[in-house]
Amino acid sequence: MSLKDKPRLTFHGAAGSVTGSCFLLEVGESRILVDCGMFQGSKTEKELNYRPFPFQSAELDAVILTHAHIDHSGLLPKLVKDGFSGPIYCTPATLDLCAVMLPDSGHIQEMEVEQLNRRNERRGRKPVSPIYTAADAMSSLVQFQAHPFKIWKELSPEFRFRFWNAGHLLGSASIEIEIGSHSDRQRLLFSGDIGPRHKLFQFDPEAPSAFDYIVCESTYGDVDRHDPSDERRRKMLREEVQRATRHRDGALLIPSFAVERTQELLADLSHLMDKGEIPKCPVIIDSPLALRATQVFSRHASELENGDLLLRALKSRNVRFTESAEQSKAIDHIHGFHIVIAASGMCEAGRIRHRLKNWLWREEATVLLVGYQATGTLGRLLQDGASTVRIQGDEIIVRANIRTLDVYSGHADATELAAWVTARLPVRRVLFLVHGELPAVVGLETRLLATRPDLSIVKPTLDATYELSAEGPVETRAPEAPPRLEAFQTGRKDWHNDYQSLILDLEERLDKAADEKARGVILRKIRNAVDELQERGR
Repeated sequence: MSLKDKPRLTFHGAAGSVTGSCFLLEVGESRILVDCGMFQGSKTEKELNYRPFPFQSAELDAVILTHAHIDHSGLLPKLVKDGFSGPIYCTPATLDLCAVMLPDSGHIQEMEVEQLNRRNERRGRKPVSPIYTAADAMSSLVQFQAHPFKIWKELSPEFRFRFWNAGHLLGSASIEIEIGSHSDRQRLLFSGDIGPRHKLFQFDPEAPSAFDYIVCESTYGDVDRHDPSDERRRKMLREEVQRATRHRDGALLIPSFAVERTQELLADLSHLMDKGEIPKCPVIIDSPLALRATQVFSRHASELENGDLLLRALKSRNVRFTESAEQSKAIDHIHGFHIVIAASGMCEAGRIRHRLKNWLWREEATVLLVGYQATGTLGRLLQDGASTVRIQGDEIIVRANIRTLDVYSGHADATELAAWVTARLPVRRVLFLVHGELPAVVGLETRLLATRPDLSIVKPTLDATYELSAEGPVETRAPEAPPRLEAFQTGRKDWHNDYQSLILDLEERLDKAADEKARGVILRKIRNAVDELQERGR
C-alpha cells in the first residue's frame, strides 16, 4: 500500500465522552478495529450498545485490544455474534481477564433483561433481548490471541503493531502501529488508558517517541489529583474507615470495579488491619467476578509491583468472598460493623445496587466512592448530593454518608497525561484527544498548548472520520452517514436523568403540600403546562 491511498481513522466511541472506546483504522484493503467497548453513562449513550455497529463487522480483518475493562472490550462478543471472524490481539494478562469479565458481562445482561421483561410484561410492553449472553461471550474467546509486550506483530507487509505497558491495569497496553512501506511509513500510537505514577500494582507507563499521529485519553485532563504515596493513600483510607466505624452497627459500602481496584483496596485494608491502624472486621468482597479476577491477579502476581501484598491479604481471616446469590443475601444479616466491596464502580449494575437499596436510607451507613463516576450514572448522582434516587424502580431516600476518596484511580491526572504526551514528542501531524468529557478534553488541550503552542490538537466527535495524510488529517464525514449522537448528547446528563429528577422533585413537593386541595392545584398546573406545550407543537 502507498500512503497515497490515504489511511482513514474513524472514532466510533470515546469521542466527547469517557466510554465506548472503538476506533476503526482503514489502511488500503485492511480494516483494523482498536478496542470495541461498551458505552456507559446516560441512557442515551447506553442505548448505542443495542444499535447496529456503524460498520460491517464481517469486513473487519482484526481487532487490537488495549485492555480488559468493559468500556474497551465489552462489545467484542456482540462483534463476533454480528459476523466478525478474525483474530482479537491482546496481551496474555488481558486475555485471562477477558475470559472472566466478558462472560460475567453477558450474565449480568441476561439477569437484568430477565428482570426488565417481567416488568414489561406487567406493563404490556414488548420483551427485549440482551446484547449478548454469557454463552456468546464464551464463544468469542476462541478468537483471542495473546501477544507479548514490545514484540512486533505483522498483520500484512504494510501493517504491524506492538504493545507497550500503559500502567493502568494488569495487561493494559498502548498500541504502537506502523503503516505503509519503508519509504513513506507513518507511525501511530493509541495510548489506551494511561495509569498514574503511584499505582500499587502497576509499573509506570512507557512507550517510544516521535509519531505522526497519537490518539490519547483525557479522562482526568482537567484535574490535578496530586496522587499520594502509598503511606499517604493508606492514611486517607484509614481516616475514612475510622469515620465509618463510629456507627458500631453500621456498614462501609465501597462500590468498586471488580478488576484491580478491588484488589488494591483489599491489599490496603488488610495492611492497615495487620498494623493495627484500623479495627479488624469482616471485609466481604461481594462479587463473583472479583473472586475470579483476584485468582487471575494471583496467577500474575510475579508481574505486579507489590504483588506480594495481595497474596498476603488473601490469606487474612477477615476476608470473605461471596459467589452465590444466597451468600450475597446473607450479608444483610451481619451484625456489627463490616465493610462490603461490590461491583460496579459506578453503581450501575451488579450487587452493589442491592447493598445500596438496603443501606442508603440508613444514617449508620457510609458509601465510599473510590473511582471515576461518569455523568448520568447512579454513582455520579450520589456524588453530586442527590437526596433521593431510584433503584430497581423503588424510590430511596439518601441518609447515608456519601464520601469520595479519589486516590485509587487507574487514570493519570492532567499533569501526568501532559508529561506522557511530552515524552512522546515530536508529534509530527496531530494529537487526537479522546476518552474524556468536554471539560477534561479542553483542559488537557489548554495545558499542552501553554507549553507547546506549535502542537496540533484535534478533538474528534462521535463517528467522525479523518484521512491521515502526510500533511495532516482531513475530516471526511459523509452527509449520508450522520453521527449516531450529536456532540451535545455525549458525556452529560440526558432527558432520562432530567425526567427522574423531575419525578422525585414533584413527589417531594406533593408530600410538602398543605392538603389535598394544594396537591390538586400543583397537578392541575402541570397538566395545563403540558397541554399548552402540545398545542404549540402542532
